[in-house]
Amino acid sequence: MKSFSESYKKAGVDVTAGYRAVELMKEHVAKTTTKGVLSGIGGFGGLFELDTTNISKPVLVSGTDGVGTKLKIAFLMDKHDTVGIDCVAMCVNDIICCGAKPQFFLDYIAVGKNYPEKIAQIVSGVADGCVQAGCALIGGETAEMPGFYPVDEYDLAGFSVGVVDKDKILKPDTQKAGDIMIGIKSSGVHSNGFSLIRKVFAVTESNLSRYDTDLGANLGDVLLTPTKIYVKAIMQLLEVCNVKSISHITGGGFYENIPRSLPNGISVKIEKNAVDILPIFKLIMDKGSIPERDMFNTFNMGVGMTVVVDKNDVDKAIAAIKNAGEEAYVLGELIDSDEGVIIC
Repeated sequence: MKSFSESYKKAGVDVTAGYRAVELMKEHVAKTTTKGVLSGIGGFGGLFELDTTNISKPVLVSGTDGVGTKLKIAFLMDKHDTVGIDCVAMCVNDIICCGAKPQFFLDYIAVGKNYPEKIAQIVSGVADGCVQAGCALIGGETAEMPGFYPVDEYDLAGFSVGVVDKDKILKPDTQKAGDIMIGIKSSGVHSNGFSLIRKVFAVTESNLSRYDTDLGANLGDVLLTPTKIYVKAIMQLLEVCNVKSISHITGGGFYENIPRSLPNGISVKIEKNAVDILPIFKLIMDKGSIPERDMFNTFNMGVGMTVVVDKNDVDKAIAAIKNAGEEAYVLGELIDSDEGVIIC
C-alpha cells in the first residue's frame, strides 16, 4: 500500500509530491554516478566505496555550505536550474584548498510547498555541478515546511566529502617571501555578497530583466551566473606543480580569505592594476558608492581562487590551469610582513 495521509496533506505537506519529485530527479542523479557509488537515491544513507589506489594514508576532507540570498534572485527570475551548481561549487571549492579530490555530494532542499518540477530543476543544477566536480550525488533530503517558508521559496544547502593522501596535504607553512600568488578568474559574483547587491540595485523582477549596456546582458542573468568549479584545474595543477597553498575567495573577499592560507610573518602584495576586475563589480561599486576597500573585503572582484607557487614554477602552473580551461595570471608576490593582504 502506497504511503498517503489526507490529514497531513490538509496540514500543507503532500507526501505524494515528494515521491513525484524523486522520480523526476532520478535522471539527473544518474549522470553523476561514479565508480564508488554503491546505492541509489531513496535509502536511509548513501553508500560510497572509497578507492584508495595510490593513496597510502587516506584522509577524508569535508565541506558544507549553501547558496545564500542569491536564491532571492532565482525566485524573482523564476530560474532554478543553476543555483544547484553554486551549492556544489561552494563546497567542493573549499575542500580542494588542501589538495583533496571531491568524492561525493549530498544536498538539502527545504521548501514552503513541494512543486516536483521545481525540485527537479534545482537538482538538475546540483547534478551539473557534481559532473563538473567529478563527484557523485549519492543522496539528499527535500523537506516540505509549510508556514516556515513562503510557498514559492526554498533554501538550498549541501555538503561534500573528498580524500587526500596525508603526505600530500598542502603545507602553507612552506611559503616564503618571493613566492608568487596566481589568480584564477571567477565567473562573476559567485555566491557571496548578495544581501549588499540586493540593496544596491533594489532588485525587482523588472530591473533584473532589463538589458544593461555596461554588462552586455540582463542584470539578473549576470547575477545568476553559476559559481566556477575549479576542481579539474586544481587537480591538474597538483599533478605538475608543487602548490604551496590555495585560497577560495568567497565571503570576506581578499582580506578575509587569502590570510587563511598564509603563515605568520608572510603577507602578499597585490598591485591593484593586476586584478582583472569584472564589469559587474565596477557596476556594483559605482551604483552603490561603495569604497574600493569594502569591495575587496566583500567580493571576489574577478578572482575566484588563488594559488601560491615558487617563482620558478609560475609559467608551468599558469599553463596547467589554462590547459584545464580556466584563465589565470600573476596576482602578487609574497613578502615578509604581518599585514596579510596589501593591495596597492
